[in-house]
Amino acid sequence: MAIRRILVIGGGIVGLAAAYKMVRGIPGAQVTVLEKEAGVGRHQTGNNSGVLHAGLYYKPGSAKALLAVSGIQEMVAFCREHDIAHEICGKLVVAVDETELGRLKNLHERGTQNGLQGLRMLNREQMREIEPHVGGIAALHVPQEGIVDYPQVTAAIVREIQRSGGQVITNARVTTLREQGGNWVAETATATYEADFIVNCAGLHSDRVSQLAGEEREVRIVPFRGEYYKLKPARQSLVRHLIYPVPDPEFPFLGVHFTRLIEGGVEAGPNAVLAFAREGYRKADVNVGDFIDAVTFSGLWRFLQKHKRMCWAELCRSFSQRLFCESLQRLVPEVQVDDLETGGAGVRAQAMSPDGTLVQDFCFVRRRHALHVINAPSPAATASLAIGETIKEMVAREA
Repeated sequence: MAIRRILVIGGGIVGLAAAYKMVRGIPGAQVTVLEKEAGVGRHQTGNNSGVLHAGLYYKPGSAKALLAVSGIQEMVAFCREHDIAHEICGKLVVAVDETELGRLKNLHERGTQNGLQGLRMLNREQMREIEPHVGGIAALHVPQEGIVDYPQVTAAIVREIQRSGGQVITNARVTTLREQGGNWVAETATATYEADFIVNCAGLHSDRVSQLAGEEREVRIVPFRGEYYKLKPARQSLVRHLIYPVPDPEFPFLGVHFTRLIEGGVEAGPNAVLAFAREGYRKADVNVGDFIDAVTFSGLWRFLQKHKRMCWAELCRSFSQRLFCESLQRLVPEVQVDDLETGGAGVRAQAMSPDGTLVQDFCFVRRRHALHVINAPSPAATASLAIGETIKEMVAREA
């Protein structure tokens, strides 16, 4: 049966990019995006720091590595074509002491394997020519990294979808999915939609949408809130571009860093604490259903047991501006507590396995007439157009 009607569930940047690629790349396709919020890109897309990731950290040959490297090139070209604010400013990955030098050199090798251009190992004097206030003893310069306005990107993608004949429908939370006569029927509070193929790009709710479609939730989305501070205007000169730490292999998240924002200002963070709601951007945000879903998942308890010291440290840092500042001082020693003001927060849709390990790579589950994007954390925004192309190719095989 020919696939003509395609429903994309989720109007974040990945779902929109998939729709954009399919409406332009699958002849005769009628593509509709269903987004539960009043506007697109309201969650992970609109609450990140706007970094363009070049593909430095990811395991060579992984989907993250391949799609980040090609994705940043396509994203920059898209921004140029649509006059979207962006800048390739470069970043420093900083080794704060000799114990991190080996890992820094490994990053250099990994980045080279992934195809990054212009990587340079810098000594203290060289790195301070780029970032005069940076600490540490050595750094890796990544010139291809940058910053962008992702809300502008999503707005441009929506315009292109509509220009090509697709639809983006908001206030359309999918409550029921069922197969009927070889087709899919998706119900929302106000309308019913039929499709030959569904693409689940529901982000923070991707596991639940897959369950609506009849899948077992072998992995589960566990929400981690990342909280940010901002440098006060008088102290923003401490950071010129992007300053990142060397990842600790024992730590499942990257750690706090400094990001210059495309709209101005400098963001510092994030930490990583368990959120009590999948859309819990404040400490006080609690969703009983989300909380029960998390604490009844055996994988979460195994994760907490394995990383209990890290989890406790992150929780303490969440409630202590002083401790947060001490972490930042590893990268920029001159930063003081009084230099910080409260910033925003984002929630990472992190897929977790029952054994407590985090799913590190992008995760696609293919079924007959269905495709579920179960895990698409950073660098998914950077790689979104490349991910969209991958999704389009998967769907086109059945079209």
